[in-house]
Amino acid sequence: MTHDAPEPGPLPGGLTPRRPTPADHARIQVALAEWWGGLGGAAGAQQRQLLVPRLFLQHFADTSVLAERPDGTLHAFLIGFLSQSDPETAYIHFVGVCPDGKRSGVGSALYAWFFGLARSAGRSRVRCITGPNNRDSIAYHTRMGFRLEPGDTVDGDGVPIHRDYDGPGLDRVSFVRDL
Repeated sequence: MTHDAPEPGPLPGGLTPRRPTPADHARIQVALAEWWGGLGGAAGAQQRQLLVPRLFLQHFADTSVLAERPDGTLHAFLIGFLSQSDPETAYIHFVGVCPDGKRSGVGSALYAWFFGLARSAGRSRVRCITGPNNRDSIAYHTRMGFRLEPGDTVDGDGVPIHRDYDGPGLDRVSFVRDL
C-alpha cells in the first residue's frame, strides 16, 4: 500500500469499510450476479462476474474497498487501481451497491475515498466505463461529475458509445473526471 494513501473512513448507516482479500471473491461473485436486477439476463450476470476475477483482490486490494454491515454481510464494494501506464490517471474498475443500499450515500462515500486516494498518489483524473444499457450507471457517473468521453457512435439519447470496446458486441460508455 502507498504509505500516504488514506484509509477508508466512516461510512453511512453503520457500515464498516475494509480492504478486500481473495477470500471475498465468492461473495462478490454472488453480488455481481444478483445486485443488478437481472440486467442482461444470465449472460449479463456472467459478464459482470468475469469482470472481477480473483486477481483484482490479490493485486489491487490496497486501492479497493468493501463496505460491510454490522453482521459482516457485503453491502457495497469498489475495485480500483492506479494506472501503471499513465501517471496522471486512476481507474475505477467496478462498483456495486446492494439494491436496498442505493441512494444511501455509501456509493458516493466510496467514490470520495477513491478520489482522495488518487489525489494522494498524485493522480489528476479518474476514468471508468459502463455498459450502454446501464442507464442508472450513466446517470450516476454524470451526477458524480464525470464527463462522457466521445465514442465512435452515439445512441438515440445522445450517449457516446465505443463499439466493441471490450471485444465484439461488448460496447462501452467511457467517463473521465478531473480531480
